[in-house]
Amino acid sequence: MDDEDLSPAEMMRLIEEQGAAAARRLQPDPLFLYAPWGLAWLVGFGTFFLSYGLDGRPIAPITWQLALAVLMGAQLLAGAFLFWTARSAVKIRGGTAERGMMYGYAWFVGMLSMGLILSHFAPIFPRDQIGLLYASVSLLVVSILYMAGGAVWHEWPMFFLGVWIAAVNTAGATLGPGWHSLLISLLVGGGFFVMGIVLRRRR
Repeated sequence: MDDEDLSPAEMMRLIEEQGAAAARRLQPDPLFLYAPWGLAWLVGFGTFFLSYGLDGRPIAPITWQLALAVLMGAQLLAGAFLFWTARSAVKIRGGTAERGMMYGYAWFVGMLSMGLILSHFAPIFPRDQIGLLYASVSLLVVSILYMAGGAVWHEWPMFFLGVWIAAVNTAGATLGPGWHSLLISLLVGGGFFVMGIVLRRRR
């Protein structure tokens, strides 16, 4: 059937289908974007929870060094998976690509600056609070960057995820290292899974 034989309604339906197909090619599956980070935080902070315990007594014989290695390793795997997923999508040029590049640099600069500042002040804190200090401040940076990303791309779900991370992080920091790790693992790690599922349904 030629284009000339299509009715206006059929032409509109064809345009919508082609637009939806193009959008799916340009935007990776939201579940693949959020679930790897959710799993990384679930496993990483879950390991910290086993190391700390809720009352200061470890639930499992796990050192904080091993817990940190698990968290960092899980995040590196999540980042590698995200990079692989992004490469499979069509490259976007122009203003969107520039915003994405600047946003990525903001993550690098924010985390690097946070690490250097905390390494300067950490020695004056009690030893059992240093881990909580690093975790809570790094999550504060994460929450702010998510809210900023939501504002840049006009994505309310991303903005609300940043608000959720900030709220859970604040509550956990006031309760102590063990509670902080447990809440971040379940509520934030789980929150990433929920966000991916919700956005996938909307898509």
